[in-house]
Amino acid sequence: MPHHLMNLRHVPDDEADEIRALFEEHEVRYYETPPSRWGISMGGFWVHDDDEAERARQLLQHYQQQRLESQRRSFEERQVRGESVSVVAMLRKHPVRTLAALLAIVVIAGFSLLPFVRIG
Repeated sequence: MPHHLMNLRHVPDDEADEIRALFEEHEVRYYETPPSRWGISMGGFWVHDDDEAERARQLLQHYQQQRLESQRRSFEERQVRGESVSVVAMLRKHPVRTLAALLAIVVIAGFSLLPFVRIG
């Protein structure tokens, strides 16, 4: 029976490439299904064998812990350098686009809450 190891929806290309290289390096017999463009199927990495699935899950767990630590370090370094993305930073860099997005959020929230405001 196939074992689903990891969902590929919203996984960056560099992470998926690193996982493929990890599986190749450790000779994990896996296969991959791509996620659909419309978000209907999630895609992922799969294996058939129970033992292979356990070994692959351990490799993935170790890899994901390392990736978490490296991404966290990278984020903290960007914050120290002042390169982190925030609403204020986006407002400075792209004022019209940011204000338009904020206005759209307020309008959508207003329309969503309008029926509840009318009830009271």
